[in-house]
Amino acid sequence: MPRCPHPDRMAIVNRFARAALVVPLVLAAAACGSDDKPASPQVSSAPAVVPSAVPEASADAVAGDPAEQAAAAVAAMSDADLAGQVLMPYAYGSNATVVDQGSAAGNQGLAGVNTPAEMIAKYHLGGLILVGFTAKDPTGATNPTTNVENPKQVRELTDGLQAAARQLPGGAPLMIGTDQEYGVVTRVTEGVTMLPSAMGAGAAGQPKLTEAAWRAAGEELAAMGITVDFAPVADTLGPPANTVIGSRSFGSDPKANSQQVAAAVRGLQGAGVAAGLKHFPGHGHTSGDSHETLPVVAQSKAAWTTQDLPPFQSGVGAGAGVVMSGHLDLQAFDKGVPATFSKKIMTDVLRGQLKFTGVAVTDAMNMPPAMKWPAGEAAVRALNAGNDMLLMPPDLGAARDGILAGLKDGSLKKDRLTQAVTRILTLKFRTAAKPQPALTVVASAPHEQAVAALDAASITLLRGPCSGALLSGPVTVTSSSDREVARINLVKALQAQGFKVQAAGGTVVHLVGYGDKAVDLDPSARVTVMMDTPYLLAAAKSPVLVATYSSSKLSLNALAAVVAGKAKASGKSPVAVPGLPRTAC
Repeated sequence: MPRCPHPDRMAIVNRFARAALVVPLVLAAAACGSDDKPASPQVSSAPAVVPSAVPEASADAVAGDPAEQAAAAVAAMSDADLAGQVLMPYAYGSNATVVDQGSAAGNQGLAGVNTPAEMIAKYHLGGLILVGFTAKDPTGATNPTTNVENPKQVRELTDGLQAAARQLPGGAPLMIGTDQEYGVVTRVTEGVTMLPSAMGAGAAGQPKLTEAAWRAAGEELAAMGITVDFAPVADTLGPPANTVIGSRSFGSDPKANSQQVAAAVRGLQGAGVAAGLKHFPGHGHTSGDSHETLPVVAQSKAAWTTQDLPPFQSGVGAGAGVVMSGHLDLQAFDKGVPATFSKKIMTDVLRGQLKFTGVAVTDAMNMPPAMKWPAGEAAVRALNAGNDMLLMPPDLGAARDGILAGLKDGSLKKDRLTQAVTRILTLKFRTAAKPQPALTVVASAPHEQAVAALDAASITLLRGPCSGALLSGPVTVTSSSDREVARINLVKALQAQGFKVQAAGGTVVHLVGYGDKAVDLDPSARVTVMMDTPYLLAAAKSPVLVATYSSSKLSLNALAAVVAGKAKASGKSPVAVPGLPRTAC
């Protein structure tokens, strides 16, 4: 169906600035509409939006400063507009205006509309998160659908979402976020340059390489139309039992983590994508999973200050635009209250102690600790605690109505809501000011080179010889179940290094990864490779133990070079593995 042309980001800013001064936004809606109807069973939309009355403002007030643009836009908004700006749900469907019947049914259940564009129009949304479900993803429970496939599809989707947002009052672009952490939590996996997990970067221990890799990632996200990446994970990893964070963390050393977090933030923000630190105040020193229950953080204030605080402080200092709250019971500060709903944590600590002035976003509001209250009450509680944007409310209408009811009965002050929206809009205008890269940057050679350098520095030998080839003669690559893609990628990488690889009878290289246990190990393997946290290597009998922390193609290429003796394993495990050194070299 016909679509309006997509302007670059600077043109968007100028258009949005003018839109804050004039009313005829409906004309844009009419211009972008279409009477064409897609063939069944697809459902399409071209929603009409009636803007609020817009007060007078001077052109100078919106000329270019994001904060002034935000103030002018906020002045144009009704209470309903303000309430919509703090909502960031997910939606069903891989296109903004044309979805299949299953996606339409999902959107009807979530928001009473058929398409993502209609959802934006109905609720005057400030943001939308792109989601992807995979069975082994530790965050999968909050992602019941998938609307990302490949870079071209994502760009078309985000173009359509922004077109819908341009029809809204106040002239603000949409905040489009996703969880592109790399490693086990990665939404867009096809056709992009895959970074190693955070723990892989921690093993490399070279912040300059981390920054370059994350700048490449940021450029690719920006090209796809994603404006906020809910990464990096700033949690300092504590007990090995913490599998929900695991390799998503840079490691267990708060000082080293701080350097890595700051580097990732600089990379993303330098590419024009807002970095989202998570999960404040720190999910690393827990064994519980906030996707299932309310994890307890039992540290003293002193321990939290020395272990969990530094990476967040460093990330804020590096300019992170977003901090995500965690549904965590930090007992030393506000016992029994999830941090998301704690003013002591989200306002007194985050704003007061860390001096954070950006956007505070809740972790998913469809997680059990946040569903202790009805959606409307939870929304008001989260805003009053100091959050600015509510991620993935379980009932979009109830969340919006709860905010409006809070304004009427005084349980939510207008100033608090206005403050939240002003922060959101300031970030959105700042992000939109950077021209959007072309899709040709995605998976480009310079990006692969930057990421490959980080991968090469991450490979860690925990047992075995530090020089020369780790194998000779024919090789057989085996793996635990569900790792065929990684196995084939390693086969190809070893062949490229000159190895003869055969289906059976060769010297065995065995791959294990996220979620595997001792039963998944092969005691006959000469080389055991762990593609996630290295803890399982403590139970392996192989004479050669290697950690890649990642199953990406570039990580396995780097591994093959080490196996062939053409590169050194220069990484150092960023977590302690019982009975093994951080590195054997």
